[in-house]
Amino acid sequence: MKQNVTANDVAKLAGVSQSSVSRVYFEGASVSPKTRRKVLEAANELGYRPNEFARSLITNRTKIIGLVMKGVENPFYPQVLKQFTSSFKNLGYSILFVHTNNDEIQKDDIEILLNYHVAAVIITDASLSLPAMEDFKENKIPLVLFNRKIEHNKFYSVCCNNLEASKEIANFFIAEGCSELVYISGNANTSTSREREIGFTSILEKHQISYTKYTSDYTYEGGYRTAMEIVEKKQVPAGFFVANDIMALGVVDALRENAISIPLETKVIGFDNIEMASWPTYNLTTWEQPINEMVEKTVEYLMGEIESYTGYSENIEIDGELIVRKTT
Repeated sequence: MKQNVTANDVAKLAGVSQSSVSRVYFEGASVSPKTRRKVLEAANELGYRPNEFARSLITNRTKIIGLVMKGVENPFYPQVLKQFTSSFKNLGYSILFVHTNNDEIQKDDIEILLNYHVAAVIITDASLSLPAMEDFKENKIPLVLFNRKIEHNKFYSVCCNNLEASKEIANFFIAEGCSELVYISGNANTSTSREREIGFTSILEKHQISYTKYTSDYTYEGGYRTAMEIVEKKQVPAGFFVANDIMALGVVDALRENAISIPLETKVIGFDNIEMASWPTYNLTTWEQPINEMVEKTVEYLMGEIESYTGYSENIEIDGELIVRKTT
């Protein structure tokens, strides 16, 4: 096979012009079926692959989707990344993964996305300042906030219905006869944590159920430390609602280390339904986020915006379900 095959090589073998080769690989360009067949046969024989970055100089876009993520230590987000990678691969797109160490995406992270001429951007488990988001809008780069939303309705977001989910969890605890509860939140600056707290506590207050709130950091270690603190104070409640599963697993382990029986002495409910939640070691009751539907809605919106940019914005909220296991 010839190395570094160019469009000119393909054109010579196919007996067509180089511009004809370019049109075959340029979406929406007009080219006859006969020419297309000759070009593709020649390209296959030579092992030719179009240069995405060269093409981006013309279109100012590649077939690359930028995905920015912070919480790679939370098993929920690698699962999200896997789903997006698979979905976009089936559509001929690749994922450019950008990991940020900060709650808010930095200028360097944004520069990476712009330098690669991404076709669209997905932000998950991180926040983006309004001026930065406006930059994407001005450049007509579609943007989706995934598992996040902001008060401004200028941008498209896709989330689980956190408010209704946490209300259902509160009602479940009440139906189980729990009269004193603990809520362990994650990062208080995120919309997901705020809404889970608001929904949960609104139902408890309505039924005059006492509760205590603790703030953690969405990690296993954070859940473990918080539960140990509660045990040391001898304030173990009738039930724990933990804002994500990985923290909830830390809570379960801390309680077990202190010989506190689950679910007889206390009950634990998480949020996400990560794979580990179903392991026999934990059998964690949790709220399942509808990842498939959330990813599908995101991909559907982005592909439409890539084809014809409108800047349309909406907050999409999708219902999940409570998965009842042995921790309740």
